[in-house]
Amino acid sequence: MIYNFYEKMFTGLVENTWKITSLKETGGGLRMTLDPTPGMEMRTGDSISVNGVCLTVVETGSSVAFEISPETMRSTNLGELKVNNRVNLERALRLSDRLGGHIVTGHVDGIGAIIAKKKAGDYTFYTFEAPADILKYTVKKGSVAVDGISLTVNGLDSGSFSAAIIPHTLTATNIGKKGPGDRVNIEVDIIGKYIEKLLNFSQDKDTKLMGLLREEGFAK
Repeated sequence: MIYNFYEKMFTGLVENTWKITSLKETGGGLRMTLDPTPGMEMRTGDSISVNGVCLTVVETGSSVAFEISPETMRSTNLGELKVNNRVNLERALRLSDRLGGHIVTGHVDGIGAIIAKKKAGDYTFYTFEAPADILKYTVKKGSVAVDGISLTVNGLDSGSFSAAIIPHTLTATNIGKKGPGDRVNIEVDIIGKYIEKLLNFSQDKDTKLMGLLREEGFAK
């Protein structure tokens, strides 16, 4: 059970970017084929983070293919990809691996958009517009996954958050090719969701307990 839990977890540390060689419609979905780069082995059935979306490898060999469901196309930016675009790739975490980024599930919470990109010294500052239901889980100095990249939130306001991208990340991922207007997949830190659920559960139990105590005359 523990193995299955980690089998589909990621860290947000992109291993490589591969070029899309073909996109074919398949009954409302999409079959995406990539040109593989040596040194990143994949097997049929493997779970791979593709631009932050957990997909299953359906074919390997001279090319690697994934099938994207209609729901995934609607809820992520994968349906907007074009041939020759590069996608961020990360293989699923193994129990022996170090967790260098943060826990990423590959289940995108929503789509945001780059609204600003500014160079400052060696760093490039990106500002991302995001829905309120994503921003409520976003905290300054906390972690967020953008197109599968583990980033640290540098700034936060009512409608957006920002992050400083180091030169290595710009060249090792596809974010360096993106700018204002480009849409990105966003996944918040799942730990925040667990905390929210536990707090809501605790408050609900407390409310029911107080109601029972009042009924029995032990509380006002």
